Amino acid sequence: MSLIVILLVDLFILTNVFTGLDDISRWHLNPTQSHPCYSEWNSYQTKTTNRTDYDVIREAISSKTKDVDSYDPSGSSPRVDLSQKYKEDVKNKLGTISNVCFEYAGIRDKINTSENQASVASIDRQQADIGKLESANETIKSQYDSSLLDKIAGQKRDRSINQVGAEKAKQTLEQNNAKIITLKQKNTALENSLIAKQESNAFISLLKDSNKFNLLKSSYDRASFWYPSIQFGFQFVFLLPLLLGALVVNNFAQRRGYGLIALISWHLLVIFLIPLLFKVLEFLQIGVIFNLISSIVYKLFGSLLFLISYIYIFLVPLVGFGLIKVFQEFVFNSKIQTANRVQKSQCVNCARKIRSSDIYCPHCSYYQLSECQNCHHLTYKNLPYCNQCGHSQQQ
Repeated sequence: MSLIVILLVDLFILTNVFTGLDDISRWHLNPTQSHPCYSEWNSYQTKTTNRTDYDVIREAISSKTKDVDSYDPSGSSPRVDLSQKYKEDVKNKLGTISNVCFEYAGIRDKINTSENQASVASIDRQQADIGKLESANETIKSQYDSSLLDKIAGQKRDRSINQVGAEKAKQTLEQNNAKIITLKQKNTALENSLIAKQESNAFISLLKDSNKFNLLKSSYDRASFWYPSIQFGFQFVFLLPLLLGALVVNNFAQRRGYGLIALISWHLLVIFLIPLLFKVLEFLQIGVIFNLISSIVYKLFGSLLFLISYIYIFLVPLVGFGLIKVFQEFVFNSKIQTANRVQKSQCVNCARKIRSSDIYCPHCSYYQLSECQNCHHLTYKNLPYCNQCGHSQQQ
């Protein structure tokens, strides 16, 4: 039953620790949030179609009006202020949005007027009409050959399976094509008028400014490079109080001889180290170290980036064994622990408080002394020199 309770408690603690790590990792703006205009700007830079300018202006106009008749000349129709949206997105977060994106948003907001929204709604409505006419033409064309055969064969109109006769089909096609041409001309005129406006020209000029875009791109790339390190730093700050708290409680419990509390605190310390280990391994896969190793492998072996996996397979165990060696030499070294315990009048084995005259520990019955190899007097165990003659006790 105790094991089940411990397991449930560990699962609860780990769940909350990982939840906290995930929350704090989102505290700082990610590269997309700090450079919200980058994807749209980069998309414009890579497009080569003739409608690129209109498409980007169309995206900047956020009206969802379906009918031009709903246009409100008073300007009371709702609009989305991109600059304000950027400011709302950074509330309660660390980091700042790129100044270039704020400039982008300010110029783009000037396009999103009620008049331009009505123009886009009119273009969309007329484009829908064009689609209906083209669909009708396709239907008529599919039946035209059959209607022509009916005419040649002298088939009566009331006995034909086709909706219209050959003459009527041709006439309807001509009328629909004329309407399509007229609607397309109207749309082209509306699109050109949108592009020709002063605010649109200013927006297009900004998007074509290579210097501004290169400045934005370099800032975005730099943010992408450092973001995993920033995330890891915040996650480590989250775990640090938990680790220090468990360690302090453990040391206090050992000094006072509270065995159960010492065991629980040590167990919690191990539990808190598990998420830290996961985050360290995750950081090695996506952080600055990974980018550094990737660049070295790429320069030496070209595109054989799978070699990074071999490097990690050999590097991580070496680092792990190196950490074990460091802990053995400096943290859990028996001679260092013995020296500290003797200075504090503690048992050299269990670290509980004893009198300086005690040869055996009254708590664990451990014998505190050993015979000096030189003078054969009794001296403290595990200390490097005899406290009677000063001779080395290291074998």
